[in-house]
Amino acid sequence: MSRQNDRTRGRKKGDEVIMNDAIRASELRVVGDDGEQFGIITKEEALQIAEAKGLDLVLMSPDAKPPVAKVMDFGKHKYELEKKKKEARKNQKKIEIKEVKFSCKIAENDINFKVKHAREFLEKGKHVKLRVFLKGREMAHPEWGIEVLQRVWPMLEDIGILEKDAHQEGRYINMYITPKK
Repeated sequence: MSRQNDRTRGRKKGDEVIMNDAIRASELRVVGDDGEQFGIITKEEALQIAEAKGLDLVLMSPDAKPPVAKVMDFGKHKYELEKKKKEARKNQKKIEIKEVKFSCKIAENDINFKVKHAREFLEKGKHVKLRVFLKGREMAHPEWGIEVLQRVWPMLEDIGILEKDAHQEGRYINMYITPKK
């Protein structure tokens, strides 16, 4: 990799990488790409070593006395960091929340049908949000919605954990259930 004058590459604001001619310190503690210690040498000597190997001189610890720089292939280093980040994102567990809606005046067979779907979601490891919509006059009686969810909970408690009990949020009565491990 050829050296360019005053080359700096930024990753994030305030997290800038200082390398090659952009390094301002006159003396550096230099470490090779293979872990070899070059000791404390001048910036010019360090740049010559990096150029001879076809690599970059990257400032690793600018606040140290003297600053620490490493001779490395910065492009390869950056690629490996990105690869690690992608791997970490791939291994993250994404929580999916499925919503099952009820009404205050729901029939028993409709409750059973919707509970069957909620059970399927929980068995697949998804979180379930049970929701009762209050419309019109039902807003004056939120206890009706809570009553519906209290009839539903016993049908799901064998495979789920009650995360949040029935509570009102605006026009809705919500209950959150997570799957048992």
